[in-house]
Amino acid sequence: MTVPIVAYGHPILRNVASFITPGQVELERLIEDMWETMYASNGIGLAAPQVNHSIRVFIVDTRQLFESMEGAEQKDYPDKPGFKAVFINAKILELSGEPWPYSEGCLSIPKIHELVSRPSTVRLQYMNEKFEPFEQVFTGITARVILHEYDHIEGKLFIDHISPLKRKLLKGKLTDITKGKITVDYKMKFHL
Repeated sequence: MTVPIVAYGHPILRNVASFITPGQVELERLIEDMWETMYASNGIGLAAPQVNHSIRVFIVDTRQLFESMEGAEQKDYPDKPGFKAVFINAKILELSGEPWPYSEGCLSIPKIHELVSRPSTVRLQYMNEKFEPFEQVFTGITARVILHEYDHIEGKLFIDHISPLKRKLLKGKLTDITKGKITVDYKMKFHL
């Protein structure tokens, strides 16, 4: 079932999310709803706080991004053909590689895209939906999407990575989102 995506301005987006243990939440249903909501919203990542759950869960599917790229464009990214996974209780172990800019957007901050520089590689410890532990290195677009979603479980947003001047210039648009004065083709939850 698709669920509303929490809009910018809602306090849950600024909370550091809680670690979870098996059986603590109806995880299978939540993850199913998150996948359905993400795909219906044309997203490539979604964190639990964005669907009003302050827990350390996020999903990523960069495969669809590569499927939509031209062949030549795909060569720019070392993580082709992309990656799809559920990340529970993720912890960054190491960031490395040259930071590179890329235009990021967010389902909770619709119609705003800004260049954000992030490291090219992340080593991550996490559990999948069965609470099986993994330690893995991610690069390229997949690393970027993971870092973007990881920010969500830390109470951060991509606009926190842009200059104060750019944030000031976006103030009007951000206020409109906070007040629900925006039209999108997916369900949103506003904190009015």
